[in-house]
Amino acid sequence: MKKSNIEKIVAIKTEDTSSNWQPTIGEEVDGVLNRVLNDDNEAKDKIKEETCRIMALCGNPNKSSNNETGLVFGYVQSGKTLSFTCLTALARDNNYQMVIIIAGISKNLVAQSYERLQKDLNVNKGFKRKWVMLNNPKDPNKNPQDKNTIKRELGNWKNDGTPNNLKKTILITVMKNRNHLRNLILVLRECTLNNVPTLIIDDEGDQASMNTRASANAKREKLGEVLSEVETSTIYRRIRELKEIIPHHTFIQYTATPQAPLFINIMDNLSPNFIQLLTPGDKYTGGYIFFREHPHLVKPIPYSEIYSDDNQFQEVPDSLKDAMRIFFLGVSSGHSFGERPFNRSMMVHPSRLVEKHGVYFNWVESVKNHWAKVLLERGEEDEYRKQIIEEFNSAYKDLKLTVPNLQPFDDLMANMGYYINNTALEQLNSKAGSSVDWRGNYSFILVGGQAMDRGFTVEGLTVTYMPRNKGVGNADTLQQRARFFGYKKDYVGYCRVYLDAENIHLYGEYVDHEEDVRNRLIEHNLSGEHLNNWKRQVVLNEMFKLTRKNVLSDDLERKKFGNSWTRFNAPHDTDFMIENNRTVFNEFIESYSDKFQEDEGHENRTPEQKHFKVELPLNELYQNFFTKLKFTRQSDSSNYTSLNAVLALYTDEFPPESSFVYIINKGNPRERSLNERKNEIKNLFQGKNPRVGRIIYPGDDKIKEVDHVSIQIHNLNIKNEDFNNVITITVWIPERLSKSLVKLKEQ
Repeated sequence: MKKSNIEKIVAIKTEDTSSNWQPTIGEEVDGVLNRVLNDDNEAKDKIKEETCRIMALCGNPNKSSNNETGLVFGYVQSGKTLSFTCLTALARDNNYQMVIIIAGISKNLVAQSYERLQKDLNVNKGFKRKWVMLNNPKDPNKNPQDKNTIKRELGNWKNDGTPNNLKKTILITVMKNRNHLRNLILVLRECTLNNVPTLIIDDEGDQASMNTRASANAKREKLGEVLSEVETSTIYRRIRELKEIIPHHTFIQYTATPQAPLFINIMDNLSPNFIQLLTPGDKYTGGYIFFREHPHLVKPIPYSEIYSDDNQFQEVPDSLKDAMRIFFLGVSSGHSFGERPFNRSMMVHPSRLVEKHGVYFNWVESVKNHWAKVLLERGEEDEYRKQIIEEFNSAYKDLKLTVPNLQPFDDLMANMGYYINNTALEQLNSKAGSSVDWRGNYSFILVGGQAMDRGFTVEGLTVTYMPRNKGVGNADTLQQRARFFGYKKDYVGYCRVYLDAENIHLYGEYVDHEEDVRNRLIEHNLSGEHLNNWKRQVVLNEMFKLTRKNVLSDDLERKKFGNSWTRFNAPHDTDFMIENNRTVFNEFIESYSDKFQEDEGHENRTPEQKHFKVELPLNELYQNFFTKLKFTRQSDSSNYTSLNAVLALYTDEFPPESSFVYIINKGNPRERSLNERKNEIKNLFQGKNPRVGRIIYPGDDKIKEVDHVSIQIHNLNIKNEDFNNVITITVWIPERLSKSLVKLKEQ
């Protein structure tokens, strides 16, 4: 399976005519891209194109009102911050008067966003001031300064005589916190907001913003209770209030994990009605690189070396020391080359519990100090020093496999003691704080949990050590821990990710899930339908839960494809479908007529028990036959869509995945009757013959290659009905290719 090609994707649009306007690229967007991307013109053009697509779906600033909700979906660490910074700049270029950025659930994330925006937008540098930037506006009843600033600047926009160079865009960053959002709402309620085009950007829009009482409320409503607005989670309620008081606004959710926004009820105020997928740059390295193309960059942590309440030990885990050796060799190499990344970092992410951070921090500190002391103070003949060097040499051999031009081992070890000693060791959590002065040092080892989770950027991260279990198994939560993704192509050979075996497997499965979501959205986009009509159904391994259950008001259900036949029970449903499938079948037979051979079997089989068989690359069968079929009965259509997604995952495999096609009864019609109650095919498969004794024919269900995708094509005449030459199929998915799909339960 290859990564999806999404270079030319167009955003999935709402049908509202407010999106029919064309934003203008101005000096603000150009300024951001020149500061961040320098002379990378190709990347600049791509970001401009994508940013314009998003803005074109936002409210036309020349209209008096707007109420849109959109979703921007990008890979983890793939450039979402730059995207919404450019969107902010484009809003300014197109006379948006206010931009509000809901910047995260922690102080360090808000500070990180504030500083980046200030730097990248070049806020208030030079004589011309185009921005007024506020961070966490204060309660106007206690401190009216922020309220007065906003009223003054909005007044300049309302006064027709104000020179354009005095009309500043108000840029507000606010923490995703009940009190900070409340203060902002209090401030804005005292301002006149009519005809004030506003962009609201919710960074990590699936985190904390969703209504965490949705599931419980849905159950109460089914029992006939009437619920009030207050019976929603506080931050969700605050965001709704914010949207309600601004007559002209577009609310944009940015995330790498869109499961919750896409699967909440489509009538929910935060359900998106358009979506844009971001294209990562050429140097991006995500799950596909680590868990598909270069799995040797991922190292297993033995379960015996994962510290927990049930597995406590005093010795430093060998895998942690291995990770530290790889990291320090990279640090030494970086000092020698003097090339990117500008920082080298290692992240130790053991748990969300602060107590466990302390255990790992002490281990790392002990090993770091000990290695530095021995290498700096003991002579070359010292046996323990020799042992440390030999252990580093083993790590060097591993690193050399992925960094062919790595400097000689002796060169890297010459100043190793100094490099180890000079590496900053920081503990990041709610007690220890979570700010890092990246400019103050070259190499860092960071130990922590949620402070380094979603949204936090670890500069120059090369080695990740994550000895933690999957937790409750929410797919979006697991993916957001992948801080090791990012623009690392230039130095990916130095990268290593240490995980337990279960997490290695889960991240590999998440690659399939993520690509499936993206491909489904692309396919839906090509259909031209509204996002509300997108079928909420995705591939998801059974070890995962899709997202937090409490934010979903509708139930989910699973369907597994693997080690079983999938049948289509109403191939006679419409005349159009019968004719279409008959044409597809005839064209397929004609295309491969010279390749079909009679399948093997007992010499005494009847003609009906002899079939044609051909082996084809799965991608060829998929494109030339399977995708051209039509099934209109709801149950069949649902199965077909699900099966289509499963087969699509394997169509680009290299070497190509094989499949087998059986033309049952060599294409001649068999007679079948319908189930009277459901009007569906009854007993499609012919049974074994004879039923006892020596078997001549094993039965249709045994006509397959057990370990490969197999498709039987049946031609049917329906008894007592005017349906002849009706084509249907049944599909076998082997256990090794089995996939589970999760979808909204049919109501």
